[in-house]
Order: sequence, then C-alpha cells, then structure tokens
Amino acid sequence: MGGRDLFGYVGIEAVLDQMRRKTMKAGFEFNIMVVGQSGLGKSTLVNTLFKSKVSRKSCTPSYEEKISRTVHLKSVSHIIEEKGVKMRLTVIDTPGFGDQINNENCWDPIVKYINEQYEKYLTEELHITRKRRIPDTRVHCCVYFLPATGHRLRPIDVEFMKRLGKIVSIVPVIAKADTLTMDERLDFKQRIRQDLQASGIRVYPQKEYDEDVEDRIRNDKIRENIPFAVVGTDKEHQVNGNKVLGRKTKWGIIEVENVAHCEFANLRDLLVRSHLQDLKDVTHYIHYETYRVRRLNESNASVSGLSALPLENGITEKYEAQSQL
Repeated sequence: MGGRDLFGYVGIEAVLDQMRRKTMKAGFEFNIMVVGQSGLGKSTLVNTLFKSKVSRKSCTPSYEEKISRTVHLKSVSHIIEEKGVKMRLTVIDTPGFGDQINNENCWDPIVKYINEQYEKYLTEELHITRKRRIPDTRVHCCVYFLPATGHRLRPIDVEFMKRLGKIVSIVPVIAKADTLTMDERLDFKQRIRQDLQASGIRVYPQKEYDEDVEDRIRNDKIRENIPFAVVGTDKEHQVNGNKVLGRKTKWGIIEVENVAHCEFANLRDLLVRSHLQDLKDVTHYIHYETYRVRRLNESNASVSGLSALPLENGITEKYEAQSQL
C-alpha cells in the first residue's frame, strides 16, 4: 500500500488548468501594425481577420480618405472576446506611407514609434516599485502590404523590410491578389522570395528561431508560402446554400476563406491560431531584449562619463540604480 501511495497521482497536470484560468481572467494583449500605401485594403483585411470592425476607418465617424503629406501613426484598441477568452487588440495604422512622390525616409516615423514602445516598457521595468502587470504596447507583428504588380519588390519595399526586420516581426502579404491569375501569383511570389533572400531581409518566422524539429517542419511550410496572397472583404454571399465571406465578380465569387482561391486562411492561422503567442515571445525575448541591452549599455556608458563629475540633481544615482536592476 505504501508503494502505491508513493507513486500515486500528484496533480502536476493541474498547473495547466491554473494557467488557463489565470489567462482567461486577466486576458492578454496583441498589437498588430499594418503598413502599405493607400488603396491596398489594409482596413478591410484587418476587419476580415478578426471578423469585427476593428480598423481605424471602421471606428472613425464620417471618415474621409485623405492622402497624408507625411506618415502619421494612429492606433485603435478593442476588447475582443471569444468563448470566454478576452484579448485587447490594438491595430496600428500608418496612413501616408508610400503615397508621396518622394518617399525617402518614410519609414522613420514607424521605426521611432516601435522604439518608443520598447522604451516605455523598459522604463516600467526599471522602476524600483514596478507594476505587477506591465501594460504591453509593443508591436508584436507588422503586416506589410505589397501591391499586386506581378513584377518584383520595389526599392521602398526592400528598404522598409530591411530596416524594420531588425526590430519587429514582419509578415509580407500580396494585397488584392485576385487581380492576378494563379500563374502570375506563383511567379510573383517566387520573385519576391528571391528578392528577400538577395537583400538579406528577415521576415517572420525566421529559421534561427525554430526551437525543435517539429517547429522547423511547421515553419518551413509557412516560409514556402510567404508572401501570402490574400483577399479581404466583409461581405457575405450565398454559395451552395452556405454563407461565405467573398468578393463577387461577374465570373463568380472569390471565397476569402477558401485556400483554393487565396491564402487568407493561412495568414489568419499564422497570426491568430498557431503563432500568436510565438509572435509575442519573439517580440519580448528577441527584439525587445536587443533594444534593452543596447539602452542599458548606453546608460552604463553615460554613468562612466558622469562618474568623474559631481552628482547633480541625482542623475548619476538614477542611472546607477537602473544599471544594478
């Protein structure tokens, strides 16, 4: 009897239930940025992804499309609940990107915004009495919209993804892919993958972040399909007696969630159903950690430079306290 009790049920598996209850009670955050020139269907696609009116255009009364002279970042947050799970979704839009004749350095406001969110999180972490749950405004994913030209990546696409790929997870998509034939789509995707490799552009999911063989096999299938050729819509149509999301043309209905028509379902699976937590982990442990190390090194350098000077307004003590944390 003693042997049976010794090797009996302990209940370690209950930890999963504890984690689930805690997560469902607190909810979680997901921040997604959409980047691309006007008219590529960014707002429609985001609404289609989450089957809700979550885009900036959908939430702005009497919205009028105006081409911005510069890039302005605007964010809209929502609480989305599904089967008892709450998610605070923030959609960051970038109106004005790529819409000018001279688009030189149009990515600078986006880089600045992403780094500002890292800085806000770092500041909260360095507080001596910090919050138990730090509000997370960091960008977990950037969906970059490529126009369906059928040619190659444009210089602005190469420069943007080359710079942003170092600080955020980028998922490139071909917008309004129904304007290309299937053969044109395949050729275009192949040329884009060649350009990405030739330019050394890092897009999500990166091979070096695969944790095991299972991850590598699953992510290799995703990498083979990048960039995703997508179509977005919020209109429903009757197809064989069933309601489906789709775009109606005089040739028929393009079903958004039908993988034979477009790759929207693959994109949704990546962003929501299979890799949402991994996107958050890569943001925290890779991109944010890189930023944090750089900033703390800068702080240490500042402390070394100030150490020979008299203390003034407690600046040196502040840096020293932060560096020791």
